[in-house]
Amino acid sequence: MNVQGDSVTEWDVRDFKKLFPNLYREILRGDMSVRIDSARLDAEEAEREAERPKESYSPGPIDYLRRCNNDEEALEVIKYLEEKGEIDVKQSEELQKQVRTLGVRSFGPLKEDGYYLRKYGCKSWRE
Repeated sequence: MNVQGDSVTEWDVRDFKKLFPNLYREILRGDMSVRIDSARLDAEEAEREAERPKESYSPGPIDYLRRCNNDEEALEVIKYLEEKGEIDVKQSEELQKQVRTLGVRSFGPLKEDGYYLRKYGCKSWRE
């Protein structure tokens, strides 16, 4: 083990395995791993999204963007949402910047047809 100040920078695998056998096994098997497949640059929006009830779901700007196949479509959707008053100019600019710098997939994976039926609809669609 290599210790510099208060932080550990490197572990010898044998030492780690000896000290933390269960954690070592979990790491090797990939237990309890979490896949991160999107980025929310606005922390407040991320919190609103997490708190939104899922039973009666009304899609927001991010949901529409996740249905876009490419960045060009996403920019068109953002412009449309701004024109219709669904988002304000500031949010429009932030979303456009994220599309241009990180791409539309930074909002999450593509939502295919039937996504909401499978996720929130009848059980037969979820299987």
